[in-house]
Amino acid sequence: MSLPPGFLDELRTRTSIVQVVGRKVMWDTRKSNQGKGDMWAPCPFHQEKTASFHVDDRKGYYYCFGCHAKGDAISFVRETENVEFMEAVRILAGEAGMQMPERDPQAQEKADRRTQLAEVMEAAVRHFRLMLKAGAGAAARDYLAGRGLDEAAQERFEIGFAPDTWQGLWDALKGKGIEDDLILGCGLAKPSQKGGKPYDTFRGRIMYPIRDPRGRCIAFGGRAMDPNDNAKYLNSPETELFDKSRTLYNHGPAREAAGKGQSLVVAEGYMDVIALAQAGFCASVAPLGTAVTEHQLAMLWRIADEPIIALDGDTAGLRAAHRVIDLALPLLEAGKSLRFAIMPEGKDPDDLLRSDGAGAVQKLLDQALPMVQLLWHRETEGQNFDSPERKAALDKALREKIKLIRDPSIRSHYGQAIKDLRWQLFNPRRQGGGAGRWKKQEPVRASTKSSLLAASREENQVELREAVILATLIRTPSIFEEFETALEGLSCAAPHLSQIRGAMLRYDPHGPKELFDHLTADLGEEAVEKLLTLPHVALVPPVRRPGDIDIARMTVTETLAKLVTEQGLAAEISEAEQDLAGVADEAVTWRLSEAAEARNKAWKSQNEDRTEYDKGDNGAQVSRSEKERFDALLEQIGFGKASDR
Repeated sequence: MSLPPGFLDELRTRTSIVQVVGRKVMWDTRKSNQGKGDMWAPCPFHQEKTASFHVDDRKGYYYCFGCHAKGDAISFVRETENVEFMEAVRILAGEAGMQMPERDPQAQEKADRRTQLAEVMEAAVRHFRLMLKAGAGAAARDYLAGRGLDEAAQERFEIGFAPDTWQGLWDALKGKGIEDDLILGCGLAKPSQKGGKPYDTFRGRIMYPIRDPRGRCIAFGGRAMDPNDNAKYLNSPETELFDKSRTLYNHGPAREAAGKGQSLVVAEGYMDVIALAQAGFCASVAPLGTAVTEHQLAMLWRIADEPIIALDGDTAGLRAAHRVIDLALPLLEAGKSLRFAIMPEGKDPDDLLRSDGAGAVQKLLDQALPMVQLLWHRETEGQNFDSPERKAALDKALREKIKLIRDPSIRSHYGQAIKDLRWQLFNPRRQGGGAGRWKKQEPVRASTKSSLLAASREENQVELREAVILATLIRTPSIFEEFETALEGLSCAAPHLSQIRGAMLRYDPHGPKELFDHLTADLGEEAVEKLLTLPHVALVPPVRRPGDIDIARMTVTETLAKLVTEQGLAAEISEAEQDLAGVADEAVTWRLSEAAEARNKAWKSQNEDRTEYDKGDNGAQVSRSEKERFDALLEQIGFGKASDR
């Protein structure tokens, strides 16, 4: 449906975004300025304690400095109510007293039919509820009681029963004057192939209504009472109301519970969801008999940033988890991921709740694994990597999976996490007494103390370089977006630098001049001035001459390159030192001999190409400490000092 020109502008003019958002948040009165329409609150889109969600009533926009959610009143209603664009417009227009334009006749006719179908579905819900309470539902009631569902639970989830008769529902609905095509259109009955009356889709089954986020019944799930039935669970066929790939069981109640802080849990079936909700895990949903789809994943992420996939602890459950990983990898965004809680072998959430209680389930949810660990588990479980070829095959498989991630920052972090896990697998420091036992911590030796001192100096040098990068971007913010991804990769171990980097990453670039104002508002003017006036920072050309884009870009690029080189060298030296803890083998000897020439060239280049900010004693001292560690390693295996080669 198209809207006439100016309709949305008029709607935005009449709508106060502060009032719209105010229905979902608690304003921070200390930070907010009601008179200016400048309001702050904890973000409704992610869990936080501080007020980083900003609403500007005059401009009509919101922005979160934590999760970067942004938009206007229409997008806010869409996200919080989980409705389509036109539905959000309709909601706001009703509140603003504006008449929605008339739909075209065909669209109106289609909407009217959907309304009629929904009414028929509600009539079916009432019929199945009645049948459960009747004599024919005795066995079904006993089954539900055995599963721990009392009458209150049955009422809460509107559970019903379809007797094992061919036209029980059909006759009941026809008795209410409902037309044939509406009953068939709901998927509640099927045409007879023999020319007789249509027959009921669901027979001899416990019935679970499936509702959309707005609460309308759009389908049913039926569990067979006969254990020999070919289909233990049966869903409604797809209809004008129901698309199972875009539907989640218990969507509406789960969304509301997640909004109050509960973890969003994705289980496998209706009974798991019902059992979890009964035990207090109300933010629980389930796909409908199929693997999670891309549409369902998007719906989950609209509810919570990190849904927990709680799957059965068997082979089928793990396979389902692996399918979800392959689906999710290309769709990952900063702050949007999945975690996995694998149930004990042979149990589903319902089983675990009945055997061990809610505490056991909560413990599993608290220990849910990040997706990268399950990806690693899939590629390595039960494998033997005792040859270079097998290790190479593992590397190739993991690279192919990581390449699926579209977001460059997330792809980089996945690569680092896989690298760390690979190191743990192929370089275990084990005690000689048996596999799987980690070596005990040995006393610190003199050489180790020296290495720690050198490491401290290296960390100081890294801190200096990071400070220069941050200061340069602050002074010339027009290049900020070019280096935003690189900024995410800085370690920033120093607390004051970490604070500044975090505030910069929360910045949504509206214009170069606003970065400094944003930082001072977020951290205070003193924190920023302290960085810019550090001796080694204040002398850097782009800090002394702010706004010179070429100098700023060159400085950041070169400083980042030096950080990468120095950190890579430090990692290689550390790795070699660990390998040489015993007797050096041929592989380590060859690695160090090959590295000697490369390192000499790197140090020579660094000494010849120093920028103004690292000419002091501290920079030279760090280079010497690294060089001394490397020389010591070369001498240890009989190659002489790097400087002598």
